[in-house]
Amino acid sequence: MCELLGMSANVPTDICFSFAGLMQRGGGTGPHRDGWGIAFYEGKGARCFHDPKPSVESKIASLICEHPIKSHVVISHIRQANVGGVCLENTHPFQRELWGYTWTFAHNGQLSEALFELPLSFYHPVGTTDSEYAFCWLLGEIRKAFPEQPDNPAELYAFIQARCEKLRQLGVFNMLLSESIHLFAFCSTKLSWITRSAPFGTASLTDRDMQVDFCHETTPNDIVTVVATEPLTQDEVWQPIRAGELVTFIKGVPQGN
Repeated sequence: MCELLGMSANVPTDICFSFAGLMQRGGGTGPHRDGWGIAFYEGKGARCFHDPKPSVESKIASLICEHPIKSHVVISHIRQANVGGVCLENTHPFQRELWGYTWTFAHNGQLSEALFELPLSFYHPVGTTDSEYAFCWLLGEIRKAFPEQPDNPAELYAFIQARCEKLRQLGVFNMLLSESIHLFAFCSTKLSWITRSAPFGTASLTDRDMQVDFCHETTPNDIVTVVATEPLTQDEVWQPIRAGELVTFIKGVPQGN
């Protein structure tokens, strides 16, 4: 299985602390040695980094950990390969365009061969993973149902949840998805989130001897939500997402789906 990391914030925020914990699981404290990737949204653009090497050994990952790239939305993934070889085109997150936005997707889990019987309408995979195929199908379904961006976000939320539920019936489908504004988090088996806001406290990573006092890193108006497969800190209370539930965040705040 792979691991996911996402962030949604109301102010440009770096993810150095959380990523410092996640990258240790990519071949250090965890078995996810088959590549990693991360996408930072800057407006409607996305700054992306991918590497088929284990994140714990990757100089690019070390750069991400040490260089504070500020963003409102981040999606990251460390891979333990099950479908598709270990190569750059099979590293998450994957991206496609819809409605003039760059959509970014990462998946944790494995889907059955029945996935490949779902017809693709517009998007097609570059690599050979079940994850990218599922993304192409999902975004194609959204495009067919909503040729133009819908005025009512609740309709889009419900549609994404229903299509994710269909994919969940084919195996394990934990997912992060964004188009720069929303962060969609769908849980099949394991996904949790935590929102940090004033009054801020101190947090310690589980996978690395590292602690941050967020009082010194934030302002009283900051809201930052982090989503992860497994909680990254040992002294905070994370909120698990229920199986089959889609939680949508805008500027760090969960929306009513």
